Amino acid sequence: MSLEWAAQELAGIDLGDARLNKRSVTLLDRLADKPTASIPHACNGWAETQAAYRFLAQEEIGWEDILAPHFGCTQQRMRGRPVVLCIQDTTELNFNGQQTEGLGTLSFAAQRGMYLHPTYAVSPEREPLGVLDAWMWVRDASKTASRSLPAGAKESCRWLEGYARLAEQANLLPETRLVYVADRESDFLDWMAQASALGTPVDWLIRSAYNRKLAGRQEKLWDGFAETHVLGELRFYLPARKGQKARQVAQQVSARRCTLPGPDGQAIEVTAVVAQETGAPDGVKPIQWRLLTNRCATTLEESAELIDWYRCRWEVEIFFDVLKNGCKVEALQLSSIERLELALALFMIIAWRVQMLMRLGRTCPEMDCEVMFERDEWQAAYIVARKPIPKQPPSLNTVVRLIASFGGFLGRKGDGEPGVKTIWTGLQRVMDFAAGIRAYKAGEICV
Repeated sequence: MSLEWAAQELAGIDLGDARLNKRSVTLLDRLADKPTASIPHACNGWAETQAAYRFLAQEEIGWEDILAPHFGCTQQRMRGRPVVLCIQDTTELNFNGQQTEGLGTLSFAAQRGMYLHPTYAVSPEREPLGVLDAWMWVRDASKTASRSLPAGAKESCRWLEGYARLAEQANLLPETRLVYVADRESDFLDWMAQASALGTPVDWLIRSAYNRKLAGRQEKLWDGFAETHVLGELRFYLPARKGQKARQVAQQVSARRCTLPGPDGQAIEVTAVVAQETGAPDGVKPIQWRLLTNRCATTLEESAELIDWYRCRWEVEIFFDVLKNGCKVEALQLSSIERLELALALFMIIAWRVQMLMRLGRTCPEMDCEVMFERDEWQAAYIVARKPIPKQPPSLNTVVRLIASFGGFLGRKGDGEPGVKTIWTGLQRVMDFAAGIRAYKAGEICV
């Protein structure tokens, strides 16, 4: 991944100083080349390390300033697509033990850290398009009140604000249907009523957490209807996840249109969908999803599309995994939360880039590798692997698999395609070697 991609992703960045603009591109490139390394190890020498820390110490720069051009690039990648899934979720960043001013409490009072709530845009085919919006905040921040939520505001306001910002995006992308996708934490009626009041410019699809009463009836939302509104059966392959083996899943799908009572007595029309696994292996908890959406779904095909969209929500979990375990952001040793925020803005772009590389290697395997890699970079992979360098650029999938092999990917017949962990580990080794090739060509290394 070359300096060119970093310059393109931060094109038009305005930090108030041309030197800072240039430094942001260089730092993004260095951190992307070595996503698992610390800032000193990612930089080329002590002078560049000092420059990186000076950049992160800039009080006039906000993390929004760094992400603004990436937001714009994400919008461009969304443009012209029929559907884009805008996934929102919250993750804790645990900096316990770090001497960082301004941190707040996490789920456990003894833990110190902060919260990140991005809007992550992906296609229904799971191609990562980028970060579209983000919230960062702390709880009980006595030293940096500006990093807390506004006075009197609840943390749940991030869901309302997140939907409102997506509604603004919808006006800029009239040819694209945006779908707000979220898990059970988002299941409350305030933002649903807000969406209805706005005319629902953005569709929404969430996993339900509550069994509410239906409007004007004693009957509750989920009671019994899974058995009486069956549309058919859906089958899909569930990849292996932590503590869970890969398997084929069969789900009975039920759906119905119903009305929920809004917070001000207004009626909120929703479609309720239940996907219940049948024939789960012994000892495995059957997968059940209870989904709510504003969209109408009266057929198995329409309901299956919603379930497929909800399954794409896992992409934001992969994004968080890359951010925490690939980029190791919780190991950052910075003196203030403001500096952490600037670093997180850069690492969010890098996490998206690594995940996109993985997905494109799977969904567009025959793509020319030079769309994503410079010639020195893919050739470095062949040199490290001690393989003959092809005369013509190989496919992206070929190079991604080769890079992943340096991170432990074996490429056996039953292994499938490489995951993000083997890719980010392999990238570091290949990029180190590519840097050596460039230095040799530039005459910086004598033999």
